[in-house]
Amino acid sequence: MSALDQARDIREGEGIDAAALTAWCREHAPVLVPRNGEMTIRQFPGGASNLTYLLAVDDNEYVLRRPPFGSQVKSAHDMGREYGVLSRLHGVYDYAPEPIVHCTDESVIGAEFYVMQRLRGVILRRNLPEGVDLSPTEATRLCEQLLDVQAKLHTTDVDAAGMADFGKPEGYIERQITGWNKRYRNARTDDVPDCEALMQWLEARIPNVTRRAIIHNDYKLDNVVFDEKLNDIIGVLDWEMATLGDPVMDFACSMAYWVQDDDPKPMRDIRMGPTHLPGMLTRDEMLARYREKTGHTIDDWPFYQVFGLFRLAVILQQIYKRYVEGKTRDKRFATFGHAVNVLHEQCERVIRAA
Repeated sequence: MSALDQARDIREGEGIDAAALTAWCREHAPVLVPRNGEMTIRQFPGGASNLTYLLAVDDNEYVLRRPPFGSQVKSAHDMGREYGVLSRLHGVYDYAPEPIVHCTDESVIGAEFYVMQRLRGVILRRNLPEGVDLSPTEATRLCEQLLDVQAKLHTTDVDAAGMADFGKPEGYIERQITGWNKRYRNARTDDVPDCEALMQWLEARIPNVTRRAIIHNDYKLDNVVFDEKLNDIIGVLDWEMATLGDPVMDFACSMAYWVQDDDPKPMRDIRMGPTHLPGMLTRDEMLARYREKTGHTIDDWPFYQVFGLFRLAVILQQIYKRYVEGKTRDKRFATFGHAVNVLHEQCERVIRAA
């Protein structure tokens, strides 16, 4: 069985009208119009935010991205922004896929969307793909490569990439704290903590520092594509939240997903990647390597760590609220409220140890 990431049948209620899409492409993206037969569409299973589909056109494959059904958070699902990021980064940053076309006409498939090249490779989710093993040495190398590819993004020349107008680094940290606190309050349901003490803790410790870098804002294992042997990263996906901002905050958000083998059982139970395996670097080891590769001084790591964990909790809570309100029927989201509680407890552990 191939470890390559495979598309599956489309989930109920999330279909795309292939005929309508093909008709639009005849005028705007002829490369996506089949010469023989019809376009076939399948769906990739991963991801809890934007929806991702595989388009098979003759012997070629492309990926279509659209916002999730029922989302009210337009800024988090800005297809035009994501397409613009890729248009600038492709050719400057080796891991940005090539964008093909962007559509703002929601009548075509029911939402704005864009299409990019498909990167055929392995995406690591909660567990290793069937038939794939990693030795401790291979696991260590995988972690180092994951970190190094993020560090390359954070050290990419902003002006050379044409990204100078994609964000405001000044005041970025304060805006993030204020914004995510507000989002949590707006998305809270009765079965999750109010997090008021945690939010006040973050507000009181905002560091007075400004760093300017291109940041991905959702850099994690299941947003990178490895080659079939897991030797090299061939691409980075899901750029909808990319901006200019503090790279240390971006790294902290990545570490929020980094569950170690010695973490409390509730954290291990909600892990989203195989970061607990023998040989995987610890969060402290990843932090040390990040400092080495970027040269950034990080004086208040607990602040950043708590922010990353809390931000992940907010993202999950926003999705969970959509599920509770019946705006999405995806059963994967039913347990997200529990995960929010677990992340809150982890934040409290970091605060007590700070």
